[in-house]
Amino acid sequence: MRAVVIDGPGSIRVDTRPDPELPGPDGVIVAVTAAGICGSDLHFYEGEYPLAESVALGHEAIGTIVEAGPQVRTVAVGDLVMVSSVAGCGACPGCETDDPVMCFSGPKIFGSGTLGGAQADLLAVPAANFQVLKIPDAISTEQALLLTDNLATGWAAAQRADVSFGSTVAVIGLGAVGLCAIRSAYTQGAATVFAVDRVAGRLQRAANWGATPITSPAAEAIVAATGGRGADSVIDAVGTDASLTDALNAVRPGGTVSVVGVHDLRPFPLPALACLLRSITLRMTMAPVQRTWPELIPLLQAGRLDVDGIFTTTLPLDQAAKGYATAGSRSGDDVKILLTP
Repeated sequence: MRAVVIDGPGSIRVDTRPDPELPGPDGVIVAVTAAGICGSDLHFYEGEYPLAESVALGHEAIGTIVEAGPQVRTVAVGDLVMVSSVAGCGACPGCETDDPVMCFSGPKIFGSGTLGGAQADLLAVPAANFQVLKIPDAISTEQALLLTDNLATGWAAAQRADVSFGSTVAVIGLGAVGLCAIRSAYTQGAATVFAVDRVAGRLQRAANWGATPITSPAAEAIVAATGGRGADSVIDAVGTDASLTDALNAVRPGGTVSVVGVHDLRPFPLPALACLLRSITLRMTMAPVQRTWPELIPLLQAGRLDVDGIFTTTLPLDQAAKGYATAGSRSGDDVKILLTP
């Protein structure tokens, strides 16, 4: 099979690798029909995470089940499914909460070296009863791909930011997760959303969706716009030292900062005393993907949550290097890349 592989910073190629084997009696093999390039994939591409060996990339995939183990009950061969980007064992008390991040064995992410990469012709998925879901009626390819990670992340980010009806929210970083967080914040009741980025095209995209655009760093402007108070909730969808600092300075006393951006390997110098004196709540998480599906799918089916326009570019798998270069440019025209094996 073909798989997108990275050998070092900026070194993307499409390699031929052996077809995966069934990962146990509760696993499935998925023939991938669409995969996404995520902003967190760029940490490998840009050299922020060291590589001891080449890694097959990608953790966002939908496809058709072509093989299933005898213990698989919830899906069958021939089903078109979406695969949670974060994997759990599916059997522990943590996974029983439908949150793979809580897995007692430790959550795993496809395309990070532990599990196979989703940007490939085939993907082996363990614990399929927990990890995969048959794509429901009236859910498009783009929506299903976003449900595997970015929309689940943006939705959870807003929930963990304590967004409430009439509240003021700031979202830092207007990639796919940030844009999903804006839509999620409005759906969860926010009255005002400040959209923060450095790229004019992304700021304009957020403004077209009703958000108030602010060029980063944004703390001073947000505090001024709220009469010196600060935002009730701040979502950091970037995860750098600069964005975390901006978030902590933009939130009001007693407010909540929700971090879903993936930080690098260096420690962050947390201003702990300032956070204590201002009674700041700080939460950080990966996407609790499976837990969000019962909430998000009906909203998408009913048209109550709109995620159109987040995927901006579609390329064949063989042009993955072009896709990564496009994603890495972080332009205003190209937000998210869809790969079709």
